[in-house]
Amino acid sequence: MDIDAVKSEIKGDIGKEILFYDTVGSTNTVALELAEGTEEGAVVISDSQEKGRGRLGRSWVSPPGLNIYMSIILRPRIEPEHVTLITILSAVACTHALRKTTGLAITVKWPNDLMVSDRKLGGILTEIKTTRKEIVLAVIGIGINVNMEAGDFPEQIRMMATSVKNETGKSFTREPIVLEILNETDRWYKVLHAGQKKEIISEWQRLTSTLGKQVLVTAGQETYCGLAEAIDDGGMLLVRLPTGETKRISSGDLTVLK
Repeated sequence: MDIDAVKSEIKGDIGKEILFYDTVGSTNTVALELAEGTEEGAVVISDSQEKGRGRLGRSWVSPPGLNIYMSIILRPRIEPEHVTLITILSAVACTHALRKTTGLAITVKWPNDLMVSDRKLGGILTEIKTTRKEIVLAVIGIGINVNMEAGDFPEQIRMMATSVKNETGKSFTREPIVLEILNETDRWYKVLHAGQKKEIISEWQRLTSTLGKQVLVTAGQETYCGLAEAIDDGGMLLVRLPTGETKRISSGDLTVLK
């Protein structure tokens, strides 16, 4: 990957420093280890991952030369109760970037899946360090399936996952996609720090494929079934249960019911 070509077109603070590796365990792990000695906005990118991680402890298939695996180091100046907004703005940024660079009608499935044709194209894993009063560090891990063929996916996820190449029939260079994701993330991160949380929430709701659908959400040991109505100002999903009660859910595993 031509990192210099990406850095030369960076518009904001995110991506001015990019650390590139041929292979790592996971980019999030490396970013968390390096965060103390790096500036905010530094980015870790790897050509492959040996232990790629998704949400809820799941693995992320990460072969070399095909996809995007990167992590962004941030120190957001927001209250800990609003940390979900980091994932929300990242999903908005990635959706805009992918729509622009690939022409695909990408949507967001709460909380962090990037979808096309009802299949997962990418995902976001946000890991944070906090005190009681502030967020010390946030690392946004982004994985995008770019040039994988259908047969490259493990059989157990082949019907649920897809790639840009699968959807378009064309191979894509990764640098323009990486560049657009970093520039869009910088843009929406500035919106967050300008105090315009409602603009981020509104844009996420415009881009999502979750709201208005009957969903099943597993959150820890609890399972909820109901209508996904909205997300609140903190990025929590509001699900109206059959009893009429509205449940606010901060994180979980969501299935859209057919």
